[in-house]
Amino acid sequence: MKYIIEHMEDGFSEWVILEYSQIIRDVGANNLILSSLPEGTTEKDIPKRLLDLGLRWTCADLAGLQKSFPDLTPLQNKRVCLLDPRASEDLQPCDVDQFDYFVFGGILGDHPPRDRTSELKIAYPNLVVGRRLGDKQMTTDTAVRTTQLIVKSGTKFEDIKFMDYPEFRFNKYEATEMPFRYVMNSESKPILPEGMLNLIKKDSQQSLDDLL
Repeated sequence: MKYIIEHMEDGFSEWVILEYSQIIRDVGANNLILSSLPEGTTEKDIPKRLLDLGLRWTCADLAGLQKSFPDLTPLQNKRVCLLDPRASEDLQPCDVDQFDYFVFGGILGDHPPRDRTSELKIAYPNLVVGRRLGDKQMTTDTAVRTTQLIVKSGTKFEDIKFMDYPEFRFNKYEATEMPFRYVMNSESKPILPEGMLNLIKKDSQQSLDDLL
């Protein structure tokens, strides 16, 4: 199965780089495609860390994806799952046989959430089918991880162990609460991309410095 992230951000923040890097490590470079980058984007605009991991990217949207990647299975109507917080049905293990592609990005991980999925639903009314991953906002890497657990590992959504809005405490005076849902690891700790905890700490310290 393939995972598509519709890149609806301007450029690549450090947060996005860490998330995308982790997704590549989790699903494999051949199974992830970054689509809808701004027209005129060149390889020089893509962070070297992502290129080194084998990121596949294109300025094309979903309709033009196969022109950029002829090796892909054609996107067929109703066989593309759009992860949509406002969908009426949650993703289920049985959906593995219904979909070839799972589409994320510019969709999950915003706080407060922005309903940008509507653009994709309007643009591709016959192509995409909406599915939900519960009622809490997730980071993009968490959404992909959750989808993998459901459709690849066959785990029901209700059986996945999550942590909502975890607080990361760095010392007696510094702590940051993240407004997202995360999958928990075997030690009952939220799974974060490599390097993300250091970035959260850095951002927390910067915010404190700004206040002072």
